[in-house]
Amino acid sequence: MNSGCGSTPYDPPACAWLPRARRPLEPGLRARVRALRHVALASRRAPRLLVSSLNKHSPQSMPEKIGFVGVGRMGANMARRLKDVGYTIAAVYDVRAAAAQELAKELGAEATDKLARVTELSDVIITVVTDDKAQIAIFTNKKDNLLMGAKGRVFVNCATISPQTHIETEKLAKKAGAASLEGCMASSITQARNGTLYLMIGGHEAVYEKVKPVLNKLTDDGKLMTYIGKAGKAAQVKALVNMVMNINTAGLAEGLGLGSSLGVDLPILMKVFSQTGANSRVLVTDGEDMLNRDHSCFFSAAHAAKDSGIALKLAKEQNLNVPLAAATFAQYTKMVKLGLGELDKSGIAELTFKGRGPKKKPAAKKKPATKKKK
Repeated sequence: MNSGCGSTPYDPPACAWLPRARRPLEPGLRARVRALRHVALASRRAPRLLVSSLNKHSPQSMPEKIGFVGVGRMGANMARRLKDVGYTIAAVYDVRAAAAQELAKELGAEATDKLARVTELSDVIITVVTDDKAQIAIFTNKKDNLLMGAKGRVFVNCATISPQTHIETEKLAKKAGAASLEGCMASSITQARNGTLYLMIGGHEAVYEKVKPVLNKLTDDGKLMTYIGKAGKAAQVKALVNMVMNINTAGLAEGLGLGSSLGVDLPILMKVFSQTGANSRVLVTDGEDMLNRDHSCFFSAAHAAKDSGIALKLAKEQNLNVPLAAATFAQYTKMVKLGLGELDKSGIAELTFKGRGPKKKPAAKKKPATKKKK
């Protein structure tokens, strides 16, 4: 149950249609981009080596035992971070048993194939699953689920899922004598490892206060955490965050793609963008990758499509027309259909630059109709 990108990272050399040649950027722009990218995605290629300034001193032993369900790229690095600052990672579970076993060995935890066992061993259980269906399943499966023996436990659910599913999860937890919070994330792998995630919290405020010490260690001592309101509200805000981010990413891909077709020098175009109203955070995080066709996955196109879909559903419920969100959803859905869903969201540029993307297969020639013998 991995809420990050696919289990197999995107490997550009394996894609014949995606050359790795890097185009040099103008020195001043490269320095600006690199400096900003260091803040946004510091050392993206090696998140495990990063250690937050919060972790300079020897960690104290923390009383709460933490369990994790879903130890993909995000869940695993959140677990590593909490282990670093003194929490006991009691149990880990993932549908990919090998991933759970590897992380458990690293952190001194128990890898289990039983959800109820995670609950048994833990005080706080952090879930990071793929979608609404997976979220409901881990709490309702009749043979094995997290609510078996869950009285007094707190579940912090970090996956990007629909607001209604978060509301349903809270109801299920309450019925079992447990509590549930939304911990909607707006960050990536590096931030998970460093304890600098941005979290939007939804649910009962008293429950939030109870587990706040744990969540503080994931959010730069709480500086990067905001309590939004009751269950479902944090998920609504997260949907809006990703809707706008995806629109910005698609818009940047179109701007750079059109600039390329016009013969504009793209590094100069990026410099102008950065100094005018065309500037955006995705220019910093994705612009150079779009130029270089480096779409190593940190937030997949498939997840961008899913999240834009959640926002579109919310808009429909409010009878609100959101054409930019709809167009962005269509583009990311197209990527999934073309087999590009596990590229990073920056891979949307493969649809906007001339000569990029999978090569279309030539249409099969129709055989001439044969005349029937009389």
